[in-house]
Amino acid sequence: MRSLTRSPLFAAADHRGGVAAHVYQRARRPGTRDPAPSRLSFRLQRLWLTPAVRALTRIGVPVFIVVLGLGIWLGDQGRRADLIAQYQDLKDKIEHRPEFMVSLLKIDGAGPEVSRAIRTMLPAQLPASSFDLNLDAYRDTIRKLDAVADVTLVIRPGGVLEADVTQRVPAILWRKPQGIEMLDVTGHRVATLLTREARPGLPLIVGQGADKAVPEALRLIADAGPILPRLRGLERVGERRWDLVLDHDQRIMLPEADPQAALDRILALNTAEDLLARDFTVIDFRNKDRPTIRLSEHALDAFRQVQSDSLKVRASQ
Repeated sequence: MRSLTRSPLFAAADHRGGVAAHVYQRARRPGTRDPAPSRLSFRLQRLWLTPAVRALTRIGVPVFIVVLGLGIWLGDQGRRADLIAQYQDLKDKIEHRPEFMVSLLKIDGAGPEVSRAIRTMLPAQLPASSFDLNLDAYRDTIRKLDAVADVTLVIRPGGVLEADVTQRVPAILWRKPQGIEMLDVTGHRVATLLTREARPGLPLIVGQGADKAVPEALRLIADAGPILPRLRGLERVGERRWDLVLDHDQRIMLPEADPQAALDRILALNTAEDLLARDFTVIDFRNKDRPTIRLSEHALDAFRQVQSDSLKVRASQ
């Protein structure tokens, strides 16, 4: 049987362990720091290595401190009022410097009446700062004038506000129950006339809805060259077709579709047979396949007399 007593080998090991423990205890003197990090220190170091924590510490915390300080400082109403007053004073000094001042309004391309209206619409009294002039709003206001087709506003060096105006050109007169309106080639209103004699060189149109067919009316007037001296105007009928009104109370009724072709046919007949020189009241070309002519009372009596004489001659034969 094996002996229960320790063997010499275990006894030697215990002796060496005891010696090592004694040496370690002697090497670790009281008051010395253990170089191994503590658990809290290790966790803090790991947390510092996180990018979000580093950004929050370096950027977020200083910003929060600054914003907090400003909020506390601006919390006083008197400080806020002083700050706003200083800002407004600095802004006014900058905006009213000589290089930003506008002292003259120059208008090109507009007549005297339109120029006066444009000067009246100026949103600020000159001289004024260019910051006080809203050019877009001023441009939209000028464009509301019937006589203005377009306008360009530019501030030139030297404090000059230049307005380049494209004015509508009157092309035709439109007689209404309320008066006479001047229209441009598109039918847009230009101005109001008190009398027809103020613009005798412009053609005249009448009738409801005539302003919406101004381009067609101008083409008919341009094609009516041979009879233009006799043309007194064009009348819009039913807002769908035209009548040419001539002197001596004569009228040419044109169709709704392709009135220029009907007018060309009438002019050809006039050249061949002197149609318009006859004593008539109405030439009806509304039906191109069956044009008709309405004679005057005098011409109708003469025609009847000719027919009666013809019948008498035939009866005598």
